[in-house]
Amino acid sequence: MSEPVASRRTVLCCAAVALAGATAAGCSSGSGKEEPKSSGPIDLGAASEVPVGGGKVYREQAVVVTQPAAGEYKAFSAKCTHAGCLVNGVVKEQIQCLCHGSRFGISDGAVQDGPAPKPLPEYKVAVQDGKLQVTK
Repeated sequence: MSEPVASRRTVLCCAAVALAGATAAGCSSGSGKEEPKSSGPIDLGAASEVPVGGGKVYREQAVVVTQPAAGEYKAFSAKCTHAGCLVNGVVKEQIQCLCHGSRFGISDGAVQDGPAPKPLPEYKVAVQDGKLQVTK
């Protein structure tokens, strides 16, 4: 006895349902790299922990704060715009992602090297009583 063969109509219907489900799943979360906006500032600790000409990665909050010049603080998403890896540090005035070699500027988050397609999203940063507060 031979196995039943699926009709062309059945195959096409199943493919259409699968494609519709994949499209809906992809659309529901945007690009997958968007970060939710917070409702208020995030306290990161002492501003003195961020060196002039360098920066510090706050992995838990997915934020990197830099200090391009004395007293000038910048905050960016710590998620690389290439594959979503967290950047791992700030070296030689560059925010570095070792996943695929992307490098970003500490003053503007602009791509300086690597496969990243766009700059790191910038956040608002303020210093209150010597402590950093970032708003996503």
